[in-house]
Amino acid sequence: MDPRDTAPDSWEQEDDVEATIDTQLDPAFTALNVNAKPFVPNVNAAEFVPTFTMKTNSDNLDSSVAVEKIPTTEVSESIDPVENGNTEMTTEEPWDQKEAEPNEEEPGGGPDEDRGPAVAATMEEPAPEMMEEEEEMPVPKIPPTQPDAPKKEHINVVFIGHVDAGKSTIGGQIMYLTGMVDKRTLEKYEREAKEKNRETWYLSWALDTNQEERDKGKTVEVGRAYFETDKKHFTILDAPGHKSFVPNMIGGASQADLAVLVISARKGEFETGFEKGGQTREHAMLAKTAGVKHLIVLVNKMDDPTVHWSLERYEECKEKLVPFLKKVGFNPKKDIHFMPCSGLTGANLKEPTDMCSWYTGLPFIPHLDSLPHFNRSSDGPVRLPIVDKYKDMGTVVLGKLESGSISKAQQLVMMPNRHVVEVLSLLSDDVETDDAGPGENLKLRLKGIEEEEILPGFILCNAENLCHSGRTFDAQIVIIEHKSIICPGYNAVLHIHTCIEEVQITVSSEAQPVFHTVTF
Repeated sequence: MDPRDTAPDSWEQEDDVEATIDTQLDPAFTALNVNAKPFVPNVNAAEFVPTFTMKTNSDNLDSSVAVEKIPTTEVSESIDPVENGNTEMTTEEPWDQKEAEPNEEEPGGGPDEDRGPAVAATMEEPAPEMMEEEEEMPVPKIPPTQPDAPKKEHINVVFIGHVDAGKSTIGGQIMYLTGMVDKRTLEKYEREAKEKNRETWYLSWALDTNQEERDKGKTVEVGRAYFETDKKHFTILDAPGHKSFVPNMIGGASQADLAVLVISARKGEFETGFEKGGQTREHAMLAKTAGVKHLIVLVNKMDDPTVHWSLERYEECKEKLVPFLKKVGFNPKKDIHFMPCSGLTGANLKEPTDMCSWYTGLPFIPHLDSLPHFNRSSDGPVRLPIVDKYKDMGTVVLGKLESGSISKAQQLVMMPNRHVVEVLSLLSDDVETDDAGPGENLKLRLKGIEEEEILPGFILCNAENLCHSGRTFDAQIVIIEHKSIICPGYNAVLHIHTCIEEVQITVSSEAQPVFHTVTF
């Protein structure tokens, strides 16, 4: 108990208590430096500003001022191997050496012995800053494609053939095999098709997006999709096979560079499509008249139980088709290529199959990739026949660029009404771009014309080289099949590329019948 906490019995006892306390304080006071200079605060000292830059001069501290040494064990343990601030580090000492020897003593007794609490605090603060810098380091990225890199060649492929031959199924299978449709989406289509008892139709739903088309299993409009290979960019045009939608098929064939005639090898189905009135014959003839020069014949459904990848059935279909295609105008040796496949299983579309070892050619997609380049002129006059048009924040037109090149802000002329328009934006297969070349399927947003002033069949041209227009022309016609009599005054529907017009036939002489347009 402290003697001062109890009351003394007498004055003499109080003097004894004070003497005892003095003897206890004597050792503590004897350790003090009585000759030390009195502390005088420097009101003119510069304000302390922490810095995070390296300083090579270690003599910034005033050696004439005595600084009381404080224990800095905890601070030194939390300091990073490399500190900012007034760290004594020579310019010759590399960073990696400083990190490798964090506990090495430096001249002048080390950083912890020559600094007060303020300096130690500045050395501890930069650690979070350094961590943030490390987190913000850019992650290596794949170098983007150079803008001057050449674009892949665009090829438009139209799938034609008799109804239920498997055109949409093959198109959907190609989309899946090339990664344009993921597995989850395909499984969703498969579940929905099973609910409607249409298990084998799910692949066609990748192209038949209309609910009516899915319910009836028949393509009505020309379906559009695209896929890419190592060398080329392909646009799929899925034409309807039903005879009621032949005009739509003609519109799709007029945009194609290559036609794929799909026939069914199943017993009875090939014969139905190839007989008179079947769409196999009509589609092949219409594709040729639309300007398609190359034809690939896919003998589909080779996995059917009635076929079993039979070489005999394959050769039978081939022998019946070749004479007719030759009559239409295709060269069997140069323009036609036959190959077996199965659209439902994907056999021989991307990878060869062991089921038909007798077929030694390339599968369908590799064969497309190996085709020679099409002769197109990017320096020629601009020719873009209009396929469709609609309003979307302005006037938008769709079409395939046949020749020339188009860029944003370019001035063009809409023929035949000679409207001068400006290209506000253009999309190639739904991808926005600044310029486009021949063969690309484009959407153009135009300025200077209203949507009501455009009809399918109009043509965009450059002002320096306009296309010709007329109301009367001479034509040589070939009548394949017709039930009624054709005579002067006969009214018909004329398809010229994407243009559809009602015409009347007049005869100037018996040798040269003349088509005379009425509404154009």
